[in-house]
Amino acid sequence: MPDVYFYEAFEEEAEELRRLLPASISAGYTDQTIQEAAHAAPPARLISIRTQSLIPFAWAPVIDAILSRSTGYDHLLAYAAATGAAGKRIALANLPLYCHRAVAEQAMLLWMALLRRLPRQIRQFHDFHRDGLTGAECQGRTLAVVGVGYIGHEVCRIGHALGMRVLGVDLDPHHADVEYVPIDLALAQADVIVCAMDLNEANRGYFDTTKWRQTKSGVIFINISRGELSPSTALLEALNTGLLSGVGLDVFDHEAALAVSLRGKTTPTDAEALAALELATRDDCICTPHNAFNTLEAVERKSDHSVQQIVAYLETGQFLWPVT
Repeated sequence: MPDVYFYEAFEEEAEELRRLLPASISAGYTDQTIQEAAHAAPPARLISIRTQSLIPFAWAPVIDAILSRSTGYDHLLAYAAATGAAGKRIALANLPLYCHRAVAEQAMLLWMALLRRLPRQIRQFHDFHRDGLTGAECQGRTLAVVGVGYIGHEVCRIGHALGMRVLGVDLDPHHADVEYVPIDLALAQADVIVCAMDLNEANRGYFDTTKWRQTKSGVIFINISRGELSPSTALLEALNTGLLSGVGLDVFDHEAALAVSLRGKTTPTDAEALAALELATRDDCICTPHNAFNTLEAVERKSDHSVQQIVAYLETGQFLWPVT
């Protein structure tokens, strides 16, 4: 049995992990999720996942530790809560610091592409006409960032640099360079809304139809945080009714089901996954495959931080950045 087993490790990441991991530590790798790999038992007592793997409850008495190679950790807390009856403490950890710039830049990429109607521009190249392509500039527009943590604050910095008025919404308003406002004021004033919130049971489904009815007409919405915060069915309705003029998504409600069906070339039965597929066909929506973190720089940091976490745990029984 290896010391650690990595799930959801795509080619470049696995290569970097192999390069950095000490020779004294044995490891296994797959680019599949746990459910796709269909392992009957955990292949190591320390497993590392991203956000799409569903860890079997039956594994709880066997595994000692779980490292999620992600900024978010709601899935770890949910697993710990669901398996608490097993009476076994499992060490949990994430990677809180590796990708805030990469993800913030992806948010900017999405809102700028939607402001300039880029999907339609690309499609109309083949006709070479400009009807319906007039877009908008960032400067002077209002950007609302909901959730001002590491990633959200970086989004705020980018917005300021683009000449936008930036509003922040957060339960802990501790950044001096951010103008914090209540959510209702942010929704009413924003031209662009970026969701950078952590997910918990209290805010699941946060951006619903009720929220979209509080915005001014034609706002653009970007989610680079967790798909469960913005149900795809509600986004589709908001686009169809004109409450939203554009949607950019790197994360999706019921993402695990969506990802497995897309990779397996099957049609999902889940309503949220089906709505996401419909969104992806539209000129006013840009969908990317949970890839905002994926830059050369962030992959290097991610692999380095993963190895630091694993070495610390195997040597001391504790992670450097634990989830508690």
